[in-house]
Amino acid sequence: MKKFWNKRYAVENYVYGTLPNTFFKYELSRLRPGKILLPAEGEGRNAVYAAEQGWDVYAFDYSAEAQHKADKLAKERGVSIDYKVASYDEVMFNPDFFDCIGLFFVHVQPGDRKKYHRKVVEWLKPGGILLIEGFSKEQINKPSGGPKNMEMLFSVEELKADFKALTALEINEMDTLLDEGNFHEGDASVIRIKGVK
Repeated sequence: MKKFWNKRYAVENYVYGTLPNTFFKYELSRLRPGKILLPAEGEGRNAVYAAEQGWDVYAFDYSAEAQHKADKLAKERGVSIDYKVASYDEVMFNPDFFDCIGLFFVHVQPGDRKKYHRKVVEWLKPGGILLIEGFSKEQINKPSGGPKNMEMLFSVEELKADFKALTALEINEMDTLLDEGNFHEGDASVIRIKGVK
């Protein structure tokens, strides 16, 4: 998969655009800046936006091409982000460290999902906010993006189980219109989460 993502991100343009995810932008506007983590951040659109809003931004992705483009975007916008080239299994953060963690279209192999979601909860401070948007299983036949493996797509029931340790959890499954670069465009079925540890 690393080879796939490096190839996708190696082009000159930003394949998912340079504007932040709409749900992320809205929710971030309601929070006081602190430390934020963006796993599997890709080309940096959300990380750079958060830095522009005054957040202390940490991000990681296992694609070196993604990191290169994220750093370039941050430099162009005059902000700083701490972006590591690493996988979930390689990256190390202290427990109870982040005020907010955002996962945007982070779809992993079925056997890894629960483990990685548990790590995210561990890294979040008590009272910290978790934000997620990803494709639901209804996305499988839609051409607007996402994995073509049903088991990598989300269901409300799976996500409720993954994040049962949170003290508050809002989960909404909905249809939306994506306009996030060449690979996220058109009618889509998504699940959005806001949780509190």
